Amino acid sequence: MSFQVGDKVEAIDDVIAGVVQAVNGNTVTIETNEGFPLNFEASELVKVSLDEISRELSNQKIYNALQEKEAAKKPKRTIEKTRKERIETILEVDLHIHQLTKSNKGMSNYDMLTLQTDTAKRQLEFAIRKRIPKVVFIHGVGAGVLRQELEYLFGRYDNVKYYDANYQKYGSGATEVYIYQNPK
Repeated sequence: MSFQVGDKVEAIDDVIAGVVQAVNGNTVTIETNEGFPLNFEASELVKVSLDEISRELSNQKIYNALQEKEAAKKPKRTIEKTRKERIETILEVDLHIHQLTKSNKGMSNYDMLTLQTDTAKRQLEFAIRKRIPKVVFIHGVGAGVLRQELEYLFGRYDNVKYYDANYQKYGSGATEVYIYQNPK
């Protein structure tokens, strides 16, 4: 390869770049970007052409592009739930009669109330066995008969505390039961 004075070159085996100052046979003298004159064999150099793309690229632009690419690869950090939120499981039991049976035709009020209280007792026993700390019984507003029966049922357990459920979520027709896991 022939070099001329003023050509931009880079060394093949080293990170040295500069401008050709003199050509003497097979020996090429370059001035590095730092301002030092160095002699190389012609076979050790490569001519570098400056096109518009390479002029526009700078180390800072390349670094910024790499940072953006790395940021896109990283998964978005989600806000982790607290230990209590991860562990806390709430069992919701809807005691409306149409949720418990396909048809309530032929059932008296007593039969419906018995079915609802038996379901509540069965679900509460299940929650105690499976160590589920909270159960929400959705009973509706109505005349309050089912609510009174549920309060009587919950009062028979020593390891249970009950109160009105979250009004914003359930309205006034639900009761939340907290089950103590280590009764004393």
